[in-house]
Amino acid sequence: MSFLGLHDLPLFAATVLVLNATPGVDLVFTISRTLQHGVRTGLSGAAGISAGCVVHALAAAFGLAALLAVSATAFAVLKGLGAAYLVWLAVGMLRSALRPAAPAAAAVTTAPVPVPHGRVFRQGLLTNVLNPKVALFFLAFLPQFIDADAPHKTLAFLALGGWFVLQSALFLTALVLLTARLRHLGGGSATPGRWLNGLGGVLFLGLAAKLARTDLP
Repeated sequence: MSFLGLHDLPLFAATVLVLNATPGVDLVFTISRTLQHGVRTGLSGAAGISAGCVVHALAAAFGLAALLAVSATAFAVLKGLGAAYLVWLAVGMLRSALRPAAPAAAAVTTAPVPVPHGRVFRQGLLTNVLNPKVALFFLAFLPQFIDADAPHKTLAFLALGGWFVLQSALFLTALVLLTARLRHLGGGSATPGRWLNGLGGVLFLGLAAKLARTDLP
């Protein structure tokens, strides 16, 4: 992709892999939904997160992320929305974790309540889109791999953003399949899912507090 003015692409791919594997909102959300409801729900959440990354990549390419970098008001509004949404998700996860387990006999005869995949997709999308740190990350990260004299900087942004989205989607898909395999080996017990919901709820509350304290760089 030298015609776009891109460089150090192997380093870019390695960095994206490290970022994907770093514990955070996307990782916890994907694992918790997979453990709680299975592969299809986990993939729906991963697809929503990937769609959020597409939004951030387009924003970086066309300059909307730059607004967050210079406007304290815009940053504060999006930060507040993101933190509030994480708290809302955390409360739901903690309620699921604290809900009494169904009796063994009922667990055998009662089918699990299906979760609309569209709702999980939207949850994944919003957790990603409403995080201004992701927008600022794209704005700060992508230019490091674009030459200063690149002839088409918008196309270069779009190319790197597309690469990031594709690699991240593949990582999340592999994560869902691995998590589902571990869930299957656990014999379908609800206990791991309840524990992860509780842990995820606590982590989401912590991430919301951290996001709320984030200042404009």
